[in-house]
Amino acid sequence: MCRLYTREMTDSTAPTVQSPRITMFGAQWCGDCRRSKKLLDVLNVDYDYVDLETVEDGADRAKAISGLSKIPVIAFPDDTHAVEPTDSALHAKLTALGVIS
Repeated sequence: MCRLYTREMTDSTAPTVQSPRITMFGAQWCGDCRRSKKLLDVLNVDYDYVDLETVEDGADRAKAISGLSKIPVIAFPDDTHAVEPTDSALHAKLTALGVIS
C-alpha cells in the first residue's frame, strides 16, 4: 500500500528524514522514480510516497537524506537510503529488510 503525501499534508503528518517506514521521494516526470514506484507497488510494499512536485519541502527532505539532488531517494527504516536504485538493488534491499521474501 502506498500513502501519497501532497501539499495538503502538514509538517506534522508528512514523513520526516527518520521514519519507521519506507519512504520514497520522487516525481512523475522522473523515469527512475516511476520504475522504482512500480516495483514497490508490484511487490505490494507498504510505503510512503512524497511527491516532490506538490510537497513544498519534499526536495529539501530528499536532499537532507542523500546529500544529492538526484531522485528517487528511498529511505529505509534501518536508517539507510538508496538513490536511483536499480530494480535488482531495490529488490535485494527489500529482501534483506524482510519486507519481501
